[in-house]
Amino acid sequence: MPSIIKRNGEEEGFIPEKIVVSCIKAGAPPSIAREIAKEVESIIPDKIESKEVRKIVLEALEKRNPKWVENWKIYDKAVKKRFE
Repeated sequence: MPSIIKRNGEEEGFIPEKIVVSCIKAGAPPSIAREIAKEVESIIPDKIESKEVRKIVLEALEKRNPKWVENWKIYDKAVKKRFE
């Protein structure tokens, strides 16, 4: 199982459901969200930083519906206080 290096430096195992939940919050239907999570899981290396996973997920959302990327960024800004 891949290992994710979080922003604080901690490592955790890859949890596809986190991607599914985030994609659904961005507006993707559950079936597409699961598809994206599987896609990400199949291409990431054994160890990867969370910001790289985020980039891959955003690219996958962008391919399917640019509005979902906008929703994701609005959520990051409002809830997680993350600014690009």
